[in-house]
Amino acid sequence: MIIFMSDIICVTNRALCEDDFLERIEKIASCRPKGIILREKDMEEAKYRALAAQAIGICSKYDVTCILHSFIETSIQLKAEAIHLPMHVLRSMDENKKKNFKIVGASCHSVDEAKEAESLGCTYITAGHVFATDCKKGVAPRGLDFLRNVCKSVSIPVYAIGGISERNIAEVIDAGAKGACIMSGFMKCSDVKAMMKELKVNK
Repeated sequence: MIIFMSDIICVTNRALCEDDFLERIEKIASCRPKGIILREKDMEEAKYRALAAQAIGICSKYDVTCILHSFIETSIQLKAEAIHLPMHVLRSMDENKKKNFKIVGASCHSVDEAKEAESLGCTYITAGHVFATDCKKGVAPRGLDFLRNVCKSVSIPVYAIGGISERNIAEVIDAGAKGACIMSGFMKCSDVKAMMKELKVNK
């Protein structure tokens, strides 16, 4: 079942999480985000599969979509409904395998990539990084004009990513984004519910 309760997507990074990772996922899922992208791209596929099975189980308790990342075969085996892919993986993905998913997303960093992702069957994309972020130290953010241009170039939902918080989420919505993806905030915050409330209030 796919039920989207908000326009906030959590992107995981267990390296940033100081408490139990699965407990953190449960806290986030209980707040009913639009989805949780299980990003953990440094993991070997077998270990990712075990983690993904647990994450899917947690998310299903709250009717939250668990969006698996990169590992197509594992995602099919686990009967995941949603997958998020880097562009180079999306480009090489077999068309028949796409049919296994109700939701296909991709990470885009230009207008051309956004258009390409849409043409390749994506149902949504992420666009970034919009603001300066510790995850991309030393790399200049692409900014709100970039986000506006991406949003204008495609008809599918665009989710802004990179340095987004309760202080600037209204700006990405005003720029045309459907919502926002947040990683470090959800991984590090002391009170997930309070953070989600602040994001929704300021959106």
